[in-house]
Amino acid sequence: MNSCNFLGRLVRDPEIKEFESGSILAKFTLAVDRTTKSDGEKINKADFIPFQVWGELAKIIGRTLKKGQKIAVYNCDIETGEYEDK
Repeated sequence: MNSCNFLGRLVRDPEIKEFESGSILAKFTLAVDRTTKSDGEKINKADFIPFQVWGELAKIIGRTLKKGQKIAVYNCDIETGEYEDK
């Protein structure tokens, strides 16, 4: 099962695309804070996670979300892609 939750801030305003078919796509990147330790010292870092949302939710995202807002994304799937070496 692939289910993840994220809490972070929008890196930029969401990018909204409307297609001739009527489909709507929202793309955005979330900066998620992460604290690690190195030589006993705490180091704050951020992971930048790209998201794609389709349909009615994409419309809502386009109307309401702006750069810098803190949002939560719950119960989403992660796709990492595939790579084949020749």
